[in-house]
Amino acid sequence: MANRLAKETSPYLLQHAHNPVDWYPWGPEAFAKARLESKPILLSVGYSACHWCHVMERESFEDEATARVMNDLFVNVKVDREERPDVDSIYMQAVQAMNGHGGWPMTVFLTPALEPFWGGTYFPPVDRPGMPSFQRVLHAVAEAYGTRREDVQRVAGSMREMYAASMGQARSTGTVSAELLLRATRGLLGQYDRDLGGFGDAPKFPQAMAMEFLLQQWARSNNEAALDAARHTFLQMARGGIHDQIGGGFSRYSVDAQWLVPHFEKMLYDNALLLRVGTHLVQAVPGPDQGEIAAVCRGILEWLARDMTSPAGGFYSTLDADSEGHEGKFYVWSEAELRQLLGDDADAVLPYWSATTHGNFEGANILHVASGVHQPPRDQLERARTTLFQARAKRVHPARDDKILAAWNGLMLRAVAEAARVLHDDAPRALAIANAQFLVREMVRGDRVFRSHKDGVSRIAGFLEDYAAVGLGMLAVYELTFDVTWLHHAERLAAAMIEWFWDDAAGAFFDTARDQEELVTRPRDITDNATPSGTSLATELLLRLGDINADHEMIRRAHGILETLAEPMARYPLAFGHALTAADIAVFGAVELALAGTPGDAGFVALERVAGDVYVPSLVLAGGRPDDGAPPLLRDRPMRDSTPTAYVCRGYACDAPTTDPRELFDQLWRASRPASSP
Repeated sequence: MANRLAKETSPYLLQHAHNPVDWYPWGPEAFAKARLESKPILLSVGYSACHWCHVMERESFEDEATARVMNDLFVNVKVDREERPDVDSIYMQAVQAMNGHGGWPMTVFLTPALEPFWGGTYFPPVDRPGMPSFQRVLHAVAEAYGTRREDVQRVAGSMREMYAASMGQARSTGTVSAELLLRATRGLLGQYDRDLGGFGDAPKFPQAMAMEFLLQQWARSNNEAALDAARHTFLQMARGGIHDQIGGGFSRYSVDAQWLVPHFEKMLYDNALLLRVGTHLVQAVPGPDQGEIAAVCRGILEWLARDMTSPAGGFYSTLDADSEGHEGKFYVWSEAELRQLLGDDADAVLPYWSATTHGNFEGANILHVASGVHQPPRDQLERARTTLFQARAKRVHPARDDKILAAWNGLMLRAVAEAARVLHDDAPRALAIANAQFLVREMVRGDRVFRSHKDGVSRIAGFLEDYAAVGLGMLAVYELTFDVTWLHHAERLAAAMIEWFWDDAAGAFFDTARDQEELVTRPRDITDNATPSGTSLATELLLRLGDINADHEMIRRAHGILETLAEPMARYPLAFGHALTAADIAVFGAVELALAGTPGDAGFVALERVAGDVYVPSLVLAGGRPDDGAPPLLRDRPMRDSTPTAYVCRGYACDAPTTDPRELFDQLWRASRPASSP
């Protein structure tokens, strides 16, 4: 018999719709029941691609005896963290404060007033060393709530104080300067694994935002160590098992330091961030590495178009780690299977992909590129890849979470648009335009953004990250097409972002709109975690639009936000990767490129291609006819001798207008490099 989750649209919630647990979705019906019956709330938070969420469901939520205990003692609420990042953020903060760490599945116990008083993550079905069974936890929490209410209220009170402290006025922590960015760069390089790439030890996560920042600092200061860290890390991941060597795209993270064994789920946002930094590495890195990185980027784009794009143009959220009840089963191979499929190509290809009789993952092989092994001829390698892809396509595929999230779509839209411009490829160009049209048609109503879309229905009020990420995506589509319609969409979203999320008293953005559901606190998460924070995305959108439209109030507001993050950015750069990339614009100013002419004309296209070939951090781009409808960056910058003309400016100074693509290349190169650069 189905429970209340059967009426939801989230694939994660629907996975639990037939549990014997009397689940409620987050909402007033559950809260009213808790108040009426004076029961604590058991809040369970996870997401569809979460392996340990599936494990806990099989072990506990599908178990009749455990479900009876839950139903008797608690009001049980299930939340998809991807749909409700506000709820997840609020209660993850509490779990981390109580335990020193957090994760998913997250299990939190709340008073009927929604105040957390105890929590944790995964609990096993039976006692294990250092881990009580889930049933033991349930009985202990219920007993404490029933007989030691003062202790419960004391913990809840300390959580209230923690939340109240986060609501205070944001204050400056320092000056955002080149010295601050240098401190952050040194901090990142101090954590960089020079042998294996990445930052820190296992498990290793793709730190695309940190790589993006290091790439900027290489360009700003000729810091070759910063470039080497970004390039080496990307290539090590691309050659590792975390990268799907057959179907393209990256898994969530590697459980080891070598990037070999991934946690196999694929997330839209990871691939968006890695596609963007990979695209910029294509611009920055010459030689054979450039071709390898470009191929990885094209692989992400092919995976996105093939597996993650809806017929209407929206991008789906995730692919599961598991298939047929086993993690990674879809992706791994036995040596015998590989030899049977590849025939005469096997002897050359198997050593390249490090496939052996014993394997490297539970007796099977995760394909990865072995260090120092000769690469087979390209046609042989591609033939083998095609053969394995076709064979793998016949397997049971991992489940796909087909909800479409605004923020994640905005991140990927921006990356695809930039990749289309850099790779000079019409396929990602069409993909970007179709996605932008979908977002405007289905997920934006007037000046409001919806968080989630599935089965033709858009629901849940958007959060700060949704407005800002979609705004940056629209701006990227403008810079790809020079259709001013997309710029106007970005402007409207930025204005709405300020209207609904900015708080004058706090001097900061909050993650929820001022008219959204009132929670135990109004969340304001300033750190860049797996995805950029709403604050850092909003700051970058303000800086970029402020520059293209000469809106000094937008720029002033962005500088003020960055000053509140200054010292944390310098001390904890891995937690502020995207904020640091925004700070780069604030410190050094944007590099402005105005292309005057008619998009599509041969001369205009030649100049446009150059803009895609050069890595320029903080590039702001405008193009088209410099008429009354053009943004201020383009106005009063006419063509010379009726020929498409480029204007490169920074710091209120411009180079001589040029119609020569080679001269434009030199101007762009010089614009963001130190004066001593050749």
